[in-house]
Amino acid sequence: MPRGLLDRELANPSNQSPFISQTKSSQSDSIPPRDAPRFDNNVELAGVGQRRVPVISYAQAGMMTEAIDPYDLGQGFDQLMTDIDVSDSAFALEITGVSMLPDFPEGDRVIIDPHIQPQPGDFVVAKNGNEEVTFKKYRPRGTNARGAMIFELVPLNDDFPTLNSDRDEMHIVGVMVEHRKYRRR
Repeated sequence: MPRGLLDRELANPSNQSPFISQTKSSQSDSIPPRDAPRFDNNVELAGVGQRRVPVISYAQAGMMTEAIDPYDLGQGFDQLMTDIDVSDSAFALEITGVSMLPDFPEGDRVIIDPHIQPQPGDFVVAKNGNEEVTFKKYRPRGTNARGAMIFELVPLNDDFPTLNSDRDEMHIVGVMVEHRKYRRR
């Protein structure tokens, strides 16, 4: 039901359905009446996303640098709407492979913001010297003799190796700010 329609129904009790009237009255009483619904009304209509984020390929993400983006706004192969505050450089990727199972199955989508600095435990997109990208859990490990940050990229699936920035050339492209988990049957 569109939010405006629900608001009008709640404002005008004469037009309320028995369910809405019953739910509204049972919420105001400390003890629900005997005929109250046997489930709690614990959801509400969510706002529609206000920002379009392009879904780009892993190849496009691998071409990203700090100075330029490899895509023009709207040039992804799809777009996601989000209501979170993200930078204009934010993009989305579709998960491929099984290295991040069980939390990130193939086909899920993640929104990445390149303007956020990773914190321990964040999920990040990183690229290596060959412009290949990966999506992993970020684990900082200190600094090396040159003062550069050393970090590990940890897969959730134990069958895959942990990557280490001290031995593998890589840098962080961006931090995950939203995960779209799609239900599969």
